[in-house]
Amino acid sequence: MKAILGKKVGMTQIFTEAGEVVPVTVIEAGPETVTQIKTVETDGYDAVQVGFGEAKPQRVNKPMTGHFAKNDIPVKKYLTEFQAEEGESYEVGQVITAADFEVGSKLDITGTSKGKGTQGEIKRHGHHRGPMSHGSKHKRLPGGKAGASYPGRVFKGNKESGRMGRDTVTVQNVVLVKVIEDRNLMLVKGAVPGNKGGLVRIQYAVKGQDK
Repeated sequence: MKAILGKKVGMTQIFTEAGEVVPVTVIEAGPETVTQIKTVETDGYDAVQVGFGEAKPQRVNKPMTGHFAKNDIPVKKYLTEFQAEEGESYEVGQVITAADFEVGSKLDITGTSKGKGTQGEIKRHGHHRGPMSHGSKHKRLPGGKAGASYPGRVFKGNKESGRMGRDTVTVQNVVLVKVIEDRNLMLVKGAVPGNKGGLVRIQYAVKGQDK
């Protein structure tokens, strides 16, 4: 299942030949370089490791520096792996670009959602507020959580205030609308998790998943 790393540029809109507006997210995808071919004999499983983004050599530790120098590959900032499908073959040093993905195909895109910091229950979980009348002491405060005198404690797993956002989120079956090869840009329909400049992983949608 071929995968490519990229950075979210932002959102815009394009028009179809019929004049319909399509909201799209622009992603700078690749180019990425195959840095290692893993096999069952050497690593215990089959996978293709790829690197994306240039990194300063002084910011990479010695083991990773040796890993890249072994195959004479420039130091990469991000690494990921994917399993090659039957009939696909890759070589170390091979470059994968946005042009390798077919326009009109469905993709699964994984990113890190925007961090919202510490939030209350209403914003974090959509709980109802209390009465807003004068004298009300529970306008946006949580209600009672314990079970009166018995069991007299708050059970684990209750939805409460706390950190919101900055989670790994995957959107499935996103349609690839357009590829701009000379700029390594992919335009996908709809929204993608994360903020501008955030790292995303793009791969073909898993066959058989719900549409």
